Amino acid sequence: MLDINLLRNDPDKVRENIRKKFQDQKLPMVDEVIAFDREYREAQQQADALRNRRKVISKQIGGLLGKGLKDEAEKAKAEVNAIAEELTALEEKEETLKEEIRKRMLVIPNIIDDSVPIGKDDSENVEIERFGEPAVPDFEIPYHVDIMERLSGIDLDAARKTSGNGFYYLMGDIARLHSAILSYGRDFMIDRGFTYCVPPFMIHGDVVTGVMSFAEMENMMYKIEGEDLYLIGTSEHSMIGKFIDTILDEETLPRTLTSYSPCFRKEVGAHGIEERGVYRIHQFEKQEMIVVCKPEESPLWFDRLWQNTVDFFRSLDIPVRTLECCSGDLADLKVKSLDVEAWSPRQKKYFEVGSCSNLGDAQARRLQIRVKDRDGKKYFAHTLNNTCVAPPRMLIAFLENNLRADGTVAIPEALRMYMGGKDHIG
Repeated sequence: MLDINLLRNDPDKVRENIRKKFQDQKLPMVDEVIAFDREYREAQQQADALRNRRKVISKQIGGLLGKGLKDEAEKAKAEVNAIAEELTALEEKEETLKEEIRKRMLVIPNIIDDSVPIGKDDSENVEIERFGEPAVPDFEIPYHVDIMERLSGIDLDAARKTSGNGFYYLMGDIARLHSAILSYGRDFMIDRGFTYCVPPFMIHGDVVTGVMSFAEMENMMYKIEGEDLYLIGTSEHSMIGKFIDTILDEETLPRTLTSYSPCFRKEVGAHGIEERGVYRIHQFEKQEMIVVCKPEESPLWFDRLWQNTVDFFRSLDIPVRTLECCSGDLADLKVKSLDVEAWSPRQKKYFEVGSCSNLGDAQARRLQIRVKDRDGKKYFAHTLNNTCVAPPRMLIAFLENNLRADGTVAIPEALRMYMGGKDHIG
């Protein structure tokens, strides 16, 4: 959510940003907010004037009664009552205008960074750098579900019976590999100085609207019927929500946390052959990282976060590349975002395995996450998040890149201690 002062003082900047994101349908909202805000401030001024007038008259009533001027005192009381009625109407008007402003401010997109490439959708995202040499072996690589089934590692049919499409049972060494990857991701991030956390897996609606846009919420979140609770789509939601309505001492920043959680997503609009497996699913697990920091430090942390993911995948010998998200592919709260994509030897292309985002002060402004400096001045923090690893999608890249011609799967050195010392499965 933007600072209202930006719309008051530089509405053209907001309009230009909306055009860069190809959301021209939102342009009228800028003028609507400005008009509502002007009316809101006028109502505030009128209400303040009436409160001052009521205060003055209320003081006079005692003096009039003390002098025996009962009629004048009654007239003053009648005026106080009239002021009270007028104030009630003004306060109701203020609340209505405030809500109209907020509804639009929650939809107007955040100002994107100047470095973000301009483009309509993810087809115009820009490759930045490749890490590791993508290779295609001289033997055929089966579909990832077929690899898992040959290793007795997945049961999709049983999951369809118990839960429907988009769910799975992982079994045996594949299930163990799944857990090993998460355990390794946890320790990898702890070794990089992040504090480990297991957060709540459900959050209140005010946290949901604080961390994401309404469109994202509708397409992603499962709501618990009859309760103000939502299943998290990523632990970033509850991790950032941890700081709701807090004032952090500047000396305690940055806060760097890494979290494990299951994730639940509707995946509205999902389609294509990859949904047959575990690429796009309703339930998965994830090792996440979040940072709460001073505004001037967020660009530095952005680069550190995505580099963590690159280093994690390279430690497992999986080639990856980084992709800069263009303006039209950025969610409304994001200032800048970069995807990490892993190499798929079967498809002979890269696919997304992680996403790093700088949200500026958008989440902090919505959730009232403030920082107090040494002089007592308060300002909004910046928040960032990034995926370390999210199996079972990551399993696709792992299995394809570590599959041997004989059908066994090599276990890299970094994972062996989590796999009981095994150097392969098969």
